[in-house]
Amino acid sequence: MDVRGWVRALRKNWWIVLVTTAVALGIGVLVTVLTPKQYASSVTFFVRTPTEQITGAYQADQFAQKRVNSYVQLLDSQSLADLVLQETRLPMTTGQVQSAISAKGDLNTVLLTASVTAGSPETAFQIADSVSRQLVDLVASIETSPGSLAPAVNLVVTSAPTLNPAAVRPEPFVNLGLALIAGLLAGVGIAALREILDTSVRSVDTVKATSGGAVLGVVPFDGTAKASPLLTDDRSHSIRAEAFRQLRTNLQFVDVENPVKVLVVTSSVAEEGKSNTAANLALTFAEAGQRVLLIEADLRRPRVADYLGIEGAVGLTNVLAGQVSIDEVLQPWGRASLTVLPSGSIPPNPSELLGGRRMHEVLDHMKQRFDVIVIDTPPLLPVTDGAIAAAAADGAILVVRHGRTRRAQVEAAVAALTAVDARLLGSILNMVPAKGVDSYAHYGYGYYVADSEHSARGFLQVSKDDPSAWVPAVERDVPAGTAGGRHMTLEPEHTR
Repeated sequence: MDVRGWVRALRKNWWIVLVTTAVALGIGVLVTVLTPKQYASSVTFFVRTPTEQITGAYQADQFAQKRVNSYVQLLDSQSLADLVLQETRLPMTTGQVQSAISAKGDLNTVLLTASVTAGSPETAFQIADSVSRQLVDLVASIETSPGSLAPAVNLVVTSAPTLNPAAVRPEPFVNLGLALIAGLLAGVGIAALREILDTSVRSVDTVKATSGGAVLGVVPFDGTAKASPLLTDDRSHSIRAEAFRQLRTNLQFVDVENPVKVLVVTSSVAEEGKSNTAANLALTFAEAGQRVLLIEADLRRPRVADYLGIEGAVGLTNVLAGQVSIDEVLQPWGRASLTVLPSGSIPPNPSELLGGRRMHEVLDHMKQRFDVIVIDTPPLLPVTDGAIAAAAADGAILVVRHGRTRRAQVEAAVAALTAVDARLLGSILNMVPAKGVDSYAHYGYGYYVADSEHSARGFLQVSKDDPSAWVPAVERDVPAGTAGGRHMTLEPEHTR
């Protein structure tokens, strides 16, 4: 993962870093509070070797430095601990006294420091004070040769122990500092790992790479879409509606020489918003003045009829079965030139019906009556209905849900279309969040009409971040060869 990937992971998963850091700091505080307080007292010895016993001062100094290492081990001995207990009469065991004493010899010197740590400053001082005497006596007895009156080495106390009322452990600043560093590192690691392991589609570039085709549109997430899925009335001026108009324009320029008339809208798996996309795309084409037929060919879980509020009990399946004529089940919808062919009765063999000769005849007949035919089909991976319908159409659009559809699912869906020689016109990245790293703002087209009251009075919002940035606009006809219909455009003095 490159630097941009790390930055993206941190921006998207900042809350993970925050939570792990907070947890680590909490653990640091808990450890600090629960750790028993420890107090310390120390004593420093100078190791002296009489030069008259050893030839030369240098040799005496070298001899003393080597002895220091031996005395470090002697400070941890049971013999010294027993002597300290005999003198102090403390309610401790020999092992406890041994663990309380630590020693170190300063490098290239003849200084020896003994530190005592205990649960109270008085105990630490008592043990250190006793060590300052008992170690001197113990070394003297060890270093005195038989028949000699003086030891070869003497210990001299150069820094006597003191009573230190300040605790040396726990160390709150050290503990919290380490906890902060550990929390940040853990959070960054988890955020990066989550980004690496996340195989969902979250960008236009990922859609292009996995599908191998163009991205025809980016549709933002709308929390009210579930309750009000259709872009009608005041919702026709929303950012989401503008995204569908952009999609319509892009589809009209996919193949100028051979315009797409029969269009299949499908997805990899369920719950990616394909039926909603099909219905709103058909509405958008109809708003441009084109004659549009919306066919509900999802014969397993039909939803278009519910979205449009029409009766779907009789429809496509009944026509394909020869029970009714198509004119009997076609239903005009709304004020625009939109006609709907609902699914009809749910059959036991959807794939056979959609791939049969009768379906091709229906499409050929409808091409003569409508400018655009939008077909909503089931997802490609669970069943073969969508691929069969796409093979009979002029092309297919693959709906990819942001943050939910997996890259492998997109690749498998494209493979399913390729297997039946269906034409993939492109993909739609659907339900892109309005805020955050992957927000729809990164794919904006310049102007936003988010307020129906302002737009109805002839204004356009030129800055999404500034709610007050509304300027006068005029309504102009757009040539039918492009997007069609009427669009709001800025007056010349407000363009840059």
